[in-house]
Amino acid sequence: MITASQLRAARSLLGISQSELAELAGVSVPTIQRMEASVGDVRGVVDTLVKVVRALDGLGLELIGEDAPSAGRGRGVRLKTPPPSPKSEPKLRA
Repeated sequence: MITASQLRAARSLLGISQSELAELAGVSVPTIQRMEASVGDVRGVVDTLVKVVRALDGLGLELIGEDAPSAGRGRGVRLKTPPPSPKSEPKLRA
């Protein structure tokens, strides 16, 4: 399973927009937007998720599952612990 934050990070690492990912995966931009707006694991149709994951893989991106080792090479980012929930994040003052 892929999380919404993984999907956003994957696009950022690749330097591609939501529309570019949508085109490469053969899905709509609103679909990518909904996936990235999910809380936690990406919600959606499994076939659509598979298309997005394949598109990312085709661009050379390795998605690493929870507690899974990385067999790939190259640079990347991995969370040591889950990020704090949005409700517990401190509010920034202007």
